Amino acid sequence: MNLKRFFAELKRRKVYSVAVTYAVVGWLLIQVVTQVFPPFEIPNWAERLVILAIIIGFPVALILGWLFDFTRHGIVRTADLSSEARIETSPSPDSTEKSIAVLPFSDLSLAKDHAYFGEGIAEELLGALAKVDGLRVAARRSSFWFKDKEAELREIATKLNVDHVLEGSVRRDGNRVRITAELIDACDGFTIWSETYEREMRGIFALQDEITRSIVDTLKLKLAISPSPPPRSTDAYDAYLEGLFYSDKSTEPELRKSLEFFQRALEQDPKFSRDVYLAESKRILDWDLDGAEVEFNRAVEIEPNSTPSNYFIAAFYAARGDRDKALTYLQRTSRIDPASLWVNNFACELYRYFGLYDEAMAAGERALQLDPTFAHYGEPALAALYREMGRFDDAIALYKKAQDFTGRPGFGLAITYARMNQRKKALQTLEAAIAGWGYRPGDGIAHVHVVLGAHDDAIRELERACEQRSSSLHGVGIAPEFAPLRSDKRFLSILKKIGLEPEKVFAAAAP
Repeated sequence: MNLKRFFAELKRRKVYSVAVTYAVVGWLLIQVVTQVFPPFEIPNWAERLVILAIIIGFPVALILGWLFDFTRHGIVRTADLSSEARIETSPSPDSTEKSIAVLPFSDLSLAKDHAYFGEGIAEELLGALAKVDGLRVAARRSSFWFKDKEAELREIATKLNVDHVLEGSVRRDGNRVRITAELIDACDGFTIWSETYEREMRGIFALQDEITRSIVDTLKLKLAISPSPPPRSTDAYDAYLEGLFYSDKSTEPELRKSLEFFQRALEQDPKFSRDVYLAESKRILDWDLDGAEVEFNRAVEIEPNSTPSNYFIAAFYAARGDRDKALTYLQRTSRIDPASLWVNNFACELYRYFGLYDEAMAAGERALQLDPTFAHYGEPALAALYREMGRFDDAIALYKKAQDFTGRPGFGLAITYARMNQRKKALQTLEAAIAGWGYRPGDGIAHVHVVLGAHDDAIRELERACEQRSSSLHGVGIAPEFAPLRSDKRFLSILKKIGLEPEKVFAAAAP
């Protein structure tokens, strides 16, 4: 361990704090002993013994400070930062770059019915901070993965490779909102900025800008990009946040609920550009691709530089086999938000679908550089590209790195073993993924079966995906893994049922 890394580790383990605290307390004890012992005629040797014990205890305290930590769960052993972890989470070449993770804000409302608002505020702040030059922001999927998990801030920061963590809470009472935000230095655990705000809902957009600027000022950065124009209606915005909360769920009733809120947002404000998720809901729930196309284009027309709008419409046209439009919107998304892990991971996947491996590799490597932990729910697109290119060892290494973060294997790892003709290992990994993630995504399971040559099983799982209203179901037509099914009438029937034109989709897909 070099000196720089050693001193950084001392700071991470709070040894400096222990040393200062011990020195202060020890000095006070010595003052008490030297003042109190003589009047009571306590022998001098007792005074010297206490002072000697304090001196000897100093290195012992430092050792204990190195080994253990005080947490809200009690005294725990400090986790070692392994050499592998140090390599994978090493800072970017620009050592002056600041980094931050934004965690979902806790819901402190009495009825506990505003979790959607806490997540929404955190996501808005994350999006605003991501536009700040010189600040690397952990991806939403990575940071929000820690919701409801008993993890210390130091562990979160280490896994996300960030120096700072923003956490907070929200409390709603009618039209009043109380937001507390706290910026923490992950190295020593100290709060470097904290503020509590109380506002009417109509002031929520100005408040988000105020919090963003306070964080930027605290980190001594410059907010070089103006924030996107806020929605005009706070009622529409509130409905949008609640719809977004339910759209992140996996059951059809919850997705239906999200659709209701997105429609409510649009009723409140017909020019609500962020309601691109209404188009997504129509695509997923009703397979209404023509209606979804109208909504996608409306959202892009209202706000041409919206990352979500361009992202979703690119995915939509790719699924329908409209290669030119898909690539146009994909490239626009990359120009709007080039530093987004989300965008680069998606670009890697889409380029792979079209057989553009050079472009896919460039996007995938950018994603890996942006977030070395690559915790994209265990499914990094670069790993799938490696698999498609026959680089199985590289694919497995990347999938397992994501697995180290999530603690469970992804379906992509099972597909990789299937491509390697390791049937037993593929099925074992598949079952472990199902057990670990707690659900059975029909299209994800079908990927494994079709690669193994079990076409009947694959079709059955695709039918299950139709019943589940899987959000990724429309991608199976263009996905290269499903090429062996393109002559199967049952597969063609499924694609037609969900609104796709098989011949058009296959013509755009990689051979």
